[in-house]
Amino acid sequence: MKLLKRAIIVIILLVILIGIFMTALVVKDGYDMYKQAIEETPLSERVQSIRNKENYTKIDEIPEIYKDAVLAVEDHRFYEHGAIDIISIGRAIVKDIQQMSFVEGGSTITQQLAKNIYFTQEKKMTRKIAEVFMAIEIEKNYPNKDEILELYLNTSYFGDGYYTVKEAAIGYFDKEPSQMTDYESIMLAGIPNAPSVYAPTKNPELAKQRQRQVAEAMVNYGYISQEEVDKIIQEGE
Repeated sequence: MKLLKRAIIVIILLVILIGIFMTALVVKDGYDMYKQAIEETPLSERVQSIRNKENYTKIDEIPEIYKDAVLAVEDHRFYEHGAIDIISIGRAIVKDIQQMSFVEGGSTITQQLAKNIYFTQEKKMTRKIAEVFMAIEIEKNYPNKDEILELYLNTSYFGDGYYTVKEAAIGYFDKEPSQMTDYESIMLAGIPNAPSVYAPTKNPELAKQRQRQVAEAMVNYGYISQEEVDKIIQEGE
């Protein structure tokens, strides 16, 4: 019996050591990916190229309710945490373990910006690690959160070939971002999660379902009241 217990302990220790070793390798590979990306195109150069876009939109030209909707559904603690959100990551890990799949990443808006401008959308752990290093780099060089949110809104994909909030507002609603109604703002905020699914030109009913999810998140996190949401949805439809 003692021999069996010792064998089990040895196996557990080996598994832990292998896990640590594999984690270290993934972290190293992620860091190398980040370094290669930043050396090929410095962050300042990449940011300037984004700001030079014809349809780049300043943060003060975007409706407040649209910004609130984005924060509610993407990263409601955006102004409270740094490049990464430990609370969100912990929650995502628990959910991934429960689902036995990589279904939730816990990415902050800064991490999503890093992904948008440097990496692919593929859910690979090495890329996620590289994304973390890049997010830290972004927040170190651009400490103003509004500046980061502005860049994010000008690099998100909204479906139908629209890569900025202005392109999407004009394409879907034939309006400048500042002219969007509350109804349109809430709908647009939900599209980047899955553009091919939630684009109103592709699946209008799914777009409305996603809009309601965004609205629920806004209510849950105190951006808007249920009464206001009900009125917005009713008037929009």
